[in-house]
Amino acid sequence: MKIGGREFQTQGHTYVMGIINVTPDSFYSGSRYREADRILRRAQQMAEEGADVLDIGGESTRPGYTEVPAAEEIERVTPVIEMIKSRIDIPLSVDTYKPQTAEAALRAGADMVNDIWGLRYDHRMAEVIAAAGTPCCLMHNRRDAVYRDLMGEMLDDLRISLEIAERAGIAMEKIVLDPGVGFGKTYAQNLEVINRLDLLHTLGCPVLLGASRKSVIGDTLHLPPEERLEGTLAVSVYAALRGAMFVRVHDVKENVRAVRMAEAVRDGG
Repeated sequence: MKIGGREFQTQGHTYVMGIINVTPDSFYSGSRYREADRILRRAQQMAEEGADVLDIGGESTRPGYTEVPAAEEIERVTPVIEMIKSRIDIPLSVDTYKPQTAEAALRAGADMVNDIWGLRYDHRMAEVIAAAGTPCCLMHNRRDAVYRDLMGEMLDDLRISLEIAERAGIAMEKIVLDPGVGFGKTYAQNLEVINRLDLLHTLGCPVLLGASRKSVIGDTLHLPPEERLEGTLAVSVYAALRGAMFVRVHDVKENVRAVRMAEAVRDGG
């Protein structure tokens, strides 16, 4: 899979996507950036620590979040994308479910779209992605955590996202799937989704796991977001061993080291 100017393996290696939230209200205070110089320093640091992609978000989607108008989201993310793109050679993803924001971000230089609603919030998103020919990550999401068969229904929902993508003309080889840890799922369901991550491979697309410092870790270890690094590393190692193409994280250096060690043990001998 080509993202920006780089080639990525879709199997056999786990890449690290660093999170940069250009928001005042991200659930983890360590990921909030507003001033241009701080954003650029953090992006440079993540690149030096081994990030393979940076994911730029202009709206916090923590539980109970308030939706940001597309115009405001565009004002937040496009200058950041332009600034990072002009100074750092690293692929950039835009974290949005709004087609207007995705279109503006792609014009500004984004190389990938990360849609937490898997093209199901606004079907025009599929048209924007198809027209740009860009890779995308389609996440599973529901408004209510009500399931009779969690994994079966999650796969069915993702199949709908893939059907929307296919109708719009998005090539399958440009799609990554995300099970949506922390979105439309209870604590127990989040643990099950992580445990059975490899089931997503049955849909024929590579997988991204985003569980960094989320409540499933906090609820397990009874820790606030600022103390969830070790739990995040455990999940990232598990994701690598289950064949995830990406882990999306706040702490790049530590996750890169943990994932590389896990891969070395897995492939040793």
